[in-house]
Amino acid sequence: MQVAFYGGSFNPPHVAHVLAAAYALSVGFDRVLVVPVFEHAFDKPLTSFEHRVRLCELAMDFMPGVEVSRIEERLPVPSLTFFTLQTIVAEHPDWQLRLLVGADALLESAKWHRFDDIARLAPPFVLGRVGVASESSVPAVLPGISSTHVRNLLALRKSDPRAAAELELAVPRRVLEWIEAHGLYS
Repeated sequence: MQVAFYGGSFNPPHVAHVLAAAYALSVGFDRVLVVPVFEHAFDKPLTSFEHRVRLCELAMDFMPGVEVSRIEERLPVPSLTFFTLQTIVAEHPDWQLRLLVGADALLESAKWHRFDDIARLAPPFVLGRVGVASESSVPAVLPGISSTHVRNLLALRKSDPRAAAELELAVPRRVLEWIEAHGLYS
């Protein structure tokens, strides 16, 4: 089985995340495993794991073949992709893993713990994003949306109608509804 491992903060998930999963399925992956980080290795502040898992489920659950995994909550912290992949390989030896990653995240691979070993366990499947220069010359297939930009829009949504309008295009409706109902990213 060809499985795309799609890890990240998903803080919050947005339309480009959904499109990346759909893209992977459309080009031949049997499954996309969406893995929200439990505790970020680079010490980035995150909303709770529970909320981010639920937001990923709300964003992705309409796509057969996409599974949101809670695997990192049972692994040592901080969460490191290498150890998560090792665990998945041990639990699912029949899976052929690829690391589904945006060109922007790949630019930081030198900071990752044991990236060369990660690439051996799950060779990267890189998706280009509009506005991100990539040394590998992958074409941009994803819009230029980032969680950082989405969080900035969320902070402005009450006072700036343009921010609210942009959010409607950048974040799945069910994700926005959950964020509003739970007062996240205020």
